[in-house]
Amino acid sequence: MCSIMGFLSPTLDEKSVRPFFDRTVSRGPDQTRIEKAGSGLLCFHRLAIMGLHEEGMQPFHLGRDMVICNGELYGFRKMKKGLEGKYSFRSDSDCEIILPLYKEHGLDMFSLLDAEFAMILYDWEKDELIAARDPIGIRPLYYGYLADGAPVFASEAKNLVGLCPEILPFPPGHYYAGGKFVRYADLTTVSSYSEDDLDTVCAKIREKLIAGVEKRLDADAPLGFLLSGGLDSSLVCAISAKLLHRKIRTFAIGMDLDAIDLKYARQAAEFIGAEHTEVIMTRQQVLDSLEEVIALLGTYDITTIRASMGMYLCCKAIHEQTDVRVLMTGEISDELFGYKYTDFAPSAEAFQQEAKKRIDELHMYDVLRADRCISVNSLEARVPFGDLDFVRYVMSVDPALKLNSYGMGKYLLRRAFADDHILPEGILWRQKAAFSDAVGHSMVDDLKEYAEGLYTDEEYEAARAKYDFARPFTKESLLYREIFEKYYPGQAPMVKDFWMPNRSWEGCDVNDPSARVLSNYGQSGC
Repeated sequence: MCSIMGFLSPTLDEKSVRPFFDRTVSRGPDQTRIEKAGSGLLCFHRLAIMGLHEEGMQPFHLGRDMVICNGELYGFRKMKKGLEGKYSFRSDSDCEIILPLYKEHGLDMFSLLDAEFAMILYDWEKDELIAARDPIGIRPLYYGYLADGAPVFASEAKNLVGLCPEILPFPPGHYYAGGKFVRYADLTTVSSYSEDDLDTVCAKIREKLIAGVEKRLDADAPLGFLLSGGLDSSLVCAISAKLLHRKIRTFAIGMDLDAIDLKYARQAAEFIGAEHTEVIMTRQQVLDSLEEVIALLGTYDITTIRASMGMYLCCKAIHEQTDVRVLMTGEISDELFGYKYTDFAPSAEAFQQEAKKRIDELHMYDVLRADRCISVNSLEARVPFGDLDFVRYVMSVDPALKLNSYGMGKYLLRRAFADDHILPEGILWRQKAAFSDAVGHSMVDDLKEYAEGLYTDEEYEAARAKYDFARPFTKESLLYREIFEKYYPGQAPMVKDFWMPNRSWEGCDVNDPSARVLSNYGQSGC
């Protein structure tokens, strides 16, 4: 990860902006540079992943144009070769190709990138900033307006607290130029579904996921893998081990009392021959870390916070105890292939629209969680299920095939790898458990019990009434909102709402986001 910030305004100088920018120094602890860009500044904290030498430091320059980018540009070496006859390069950094691409293609450049990125580019001739974000929003970017009306862009909302009266997430798949946002990529709007049959669909899912994993194994810094023991992270690990032909380093976390997934993670790690590390967390660690986690996340959402507790503590241990810099994760599979609650989808089209909604909003929920828990510990996340080609294809598959009519969720993904035998059958065909529960059912119960003890019923009703937007609906959600307001006062609308199952569907009208409360949870948590 890296941290970026940029604006064109004489109202802020380097001394005044530095305290705001340094709130995200953990994203890029290796090196910092702040440079003049027109009437403003471009700011960069570096975490060196590709091109580890000094020449890879940003901003990059081409003539008087400048760019800063937090991202990974996959396939950049091929693109670089096509540019080398006309442009010279000083580093091995993937991001050094951005300005040459801009010179060649202008704003059409963004649709050419196979990447997860957030960038700010200064066009000297036009004296304007251009900002852009990847189509899913895997890399974070926020914006607001300074007192003189100038926009300011930054990696995280915390960079803008105190600078801007309103902080907004930069919309994924958009660029900002000429004072307006333009959508350059839309992965989730499908005009016509693929006519591929079940066997062809599964074969393509296999092929495209392997390709998505392979390109993300390219790193000049040490690589590690988060392994929950569930299907998604286990597949990423197993594919990676096969591609690398060497022992990979896997990490799992669970509660000291009732960690459901540790045994499954151990089984998967042993099967693929990984160097496996288990991290154990306690009730007190969870409660002691709660405020810190909400502050680093910038959300009040119940699901995101619960699922972040284990991920944050696991990444903290990786940062403190290893030299790993890059982590592969299993996020985004659920949104594509379905949750436990999407078993209740009343039709194939309802399933498809729910998937579209979830992927469009991912940058506020699961993707936000993965980014912040990993980056605050000076690590970088790689998300193979977010591969653009993979997402486009799965979204185009006839939703009737994706509906759970097989008695097993994510059937297409499981079947796609059934003949590879890269995982134990008990892992490949295991029912899903929610991550926030799988680290130990007691963790969620501890958080709910703690919140219940903080407020009487009368205090709860009075306190929740203060909030018009996304009003808390349990004592747990009130606790999270009050901590959020302490660090991000008045900024609740930057998160759309609470992540909850679709309450309009029969069987999903619940008051807790955990899959444990659904009637179809079954044996998945055992």
